[in-house]
Amino acid sequence: MRWAADVAPMAVLLLDAQGGVAYANASARRLGQRIDPDAPAADAPSRLLALTHEADWTIACAQGHARRDVDLRPDLVIAVEAFCGTGENAGLRFVALTDISMRSARERELQQRHDELERTYKRLAGTQEQLLQSEKMASIGQLAAGVAHEINNPIGYVHSNIGTLREYMGALFGLIDAYSTALASPDPAAHRDELLAQREKLDIEFILGDLPQLLDESREGIERVTRIVQDLKEFSHVGRNETMRPSDLVKGLESTLNIVWNDLKYKVQLEKIYGDMPLVECLPSEVNQVFMNLLINAGQAITERGVITLACGQENGEAWVSVADTGCGIPEDALGRIFDPFFTTKPIGRGTGLGLAICYRIVEKHHGRIEVQSTVGMGTTFRVVLPIRQPAVG
Repeated sequence: MRWAADVAPMAVLLLDAQGGVAYANASARRLGQRIDPDAPAADAPSRLLALTHEADWTIACAQGHARRDVDLRPDLVIAVEAFCGTGENAGLRFVALTDISMRSARERELQQRHDELERTYKRLAGTQEQLLQSEKMASIGQLAAGVAHEINNPIGYVHSNIGTLREYMGALFGLIDAYSTALASPDPAAHRDELLAQREKLDIEFILGDLPQLLDESREGIERVTRIVQDLKEFSHVGRNETMRPSDLVKGLESTLNIVWNDLKYKVQLEKIYGDMPLVECLPSEVNQVFMNLLINAGQAITERGVITLACGQENGEAWVSVADTGCGIPEDALGRIFDPFFTTKPIGRGTGLGLAICYRIVEKHHGRIEVQSTVGMGTTFRVVLPIRQPAVG
């Protein structure tokens, strides 16, 4: 039995009844010398035994075994295992010690690499979010002139209507003053012809007919500006703390269309084929980013006049939204690369090559897919498919 312990690669110490070293194998003597090369070789077993603590024996006697790793030096880590016998072997104890320096070093290296990868992942996640927001704001920047026009147009006729209303108010107040003067006179009826003449001169009948229309137009203009501002606010929202929630994709599509419409309306005939749509669990601000990029691309694919068809529906637990155009189409050799970052078929200055790459990342993040069909000279259809409910994590 001692022969087996003596040839074992691990250090083994057999203890006597008093807890001293009764036997130490060759590996134990060598390991003891490694711990302190300058100490006498005879003291090596005692130095190894000193690595066990009273707490180790307490655990070992209760459970039969106790293990603890001891860092002696940066280049020397030892696994210390204490064993207590039970039953007919009660009172027998021994210690097994294994040099795990190389394994420990590998584990530390792996942990360091894991920590570095985790830090890199967090940096990349932050960079991706910044890139998403930058591309989102860049898209709005490209549409800024159109959005300004969409706001200026209703503001312009509201401003004009207010000027007209001011003139109408002057006329009405003048007529009211004339009525007040007539009523204060001894014979109000004597002023009847004079009042009728002034009423005709001020064209009061026209004013009374025009006032409701002016007020309705002004209200509609203000509401139009309010919608655009609200759409911009929702679209430019940073989604850092946003959580997946059931959302109306059609409402998001219409909201995004409201922002880009000025860039489309002069050359695009819009068609809508909307099916019944459920609420879809998603990050609405990010999905709206996908819609904006697809709408912008569809508009840019049409050079003079064309049709953009928006469609949506649901099937097999998934909801889909498609944006189809009758534009120039995408060459077959480019179809496989359109989702690659920085790849673009647009002229320099018209595209960053990030729009579709970001669309792909957002859809992938939602456990969905984005499909594309295109024929050169006939047009392109992008179809975004998302699960109605996000799959459970874990």
